[in-house]
Amino acid sequence: MNINVSLIEQVQATLAEALQTPIETITPELELGDLPQWDSMGHMEVMMMLEQKFDIEINNETITALVSVPAICDYLTKKEKTS
Repeated sequence: MNINVSLIEQVQATLAEALQTPIETITPELELGDLPQWDSMGHMEVMMMLEQKFDIEINNETITALVSVPAICDYLTKKEKTS
């Protein structure tokens, strides 16, 4: 999987902002539940922030799939190719 480094950095910055945590805590392998802030409520905050930052719409099915930094990056990469 060849993911753009700047995309990973953008996702990390977005998660750090959404979860109100230092960016250093957002690793490229981070998953839902790895941080106390990334619980179900934090996950909704992450989804809203991703929609804002990347100007996309995330449906309920997708919300349940985007549970890690790699999954989010993969989704955004595919979204970019189809738009």
